[in-house]
Amino acid sequence: MIEKKVDYFDISQICNSGQCFRMGKKDENTYFVIAGDKYLEVSQFGKECTFHCAPEEFESFWRHYFDLDTEYEEYRKCINPQDNYLMNAAEFGRGIRILNQDLWEMIVSFLISQQNNIVRIRRCIQNISEKYGERKQSSDGSAYYSFPEAKVLAELEEDALKECNLGYRSKYVVRTARSIAEGDVSLEQVRKMPYKKAKEELLKLFGVGEKVADCICLFALHQMSAFPVDTHINQALKQHYPRGFPKRRYKGCEGVMQQYIFYYELLGNR
Repeated sequence: MIEKKVDYFDISQICNSGQCFRMGKKDENTYFVIAGDKYLEVSQFGKECTFHCAPEEFESFWRHYFDLDTEYEEYRKCINPQDNYLMNAAEFGRGIRILNQDLWEMIVSFLISQQNNIVRIRRCIQNISEKYGERKQSSDGSAYYSFPEAKVLAELEEDALKECNLGYRSKYVVRTARSIAEGDVSLEQVRKMPYKKAKEELLKLFGVGEKVADCICLFALHQMSAFPVDTHINQALKQHYPRGFPKRRYKGCEGVMQQYIFYYELLGNR
């Protein structure tokens, strides 16, 4: 296991920030996360974090996954000190980091997210993984499931994922899986594209609109210029930024500000 003191990192805030749907609370101070075919438990007491994995796996995967080499204090320094709302939001969500997640898994996750809530999205992702993913075993012997590849879901009937509680979104996922499996959209190429080009390519996928494309760009491609606008963000913009969010000031870190606002609207600004 790896023990580290990490500033601006709160595993509970990351878990509830709406960017990852295979993360959950195991006990009072420990959370689990499944990413692709990997499983990790993270224990945290203040800034002291324990990552329950081998040092090699931490360095090769989890350090990048949690964006631990980025100094989030620099993002906070960019905030206009006269913008009380954003200052409060950033302080409330000070432990949030933008994860580096798998592109295919994020495409499916945010297709499912449309007109849905976090609890139901998590359940849908779990159902898909358990039914179509590969059974794995963690170091403590508990079972978990990898996320199924596009080629696996591409072979399904369009309504097959209704059994996993996806409802009408089943056809979105299956048709998108087919587009990727058949090479209509290359995920390898998308990973290499700049933000605007990547978003344009993602919009070709069935069921992917502006908000979903931006979520994928931010949470899978780590393109910080993405600024997804959902009902929570739209509400905040109307109330606090009637002339529009000052993206020019936050060029290159708009996505971080979006997460502070989203989390604050979701859990703090009541």
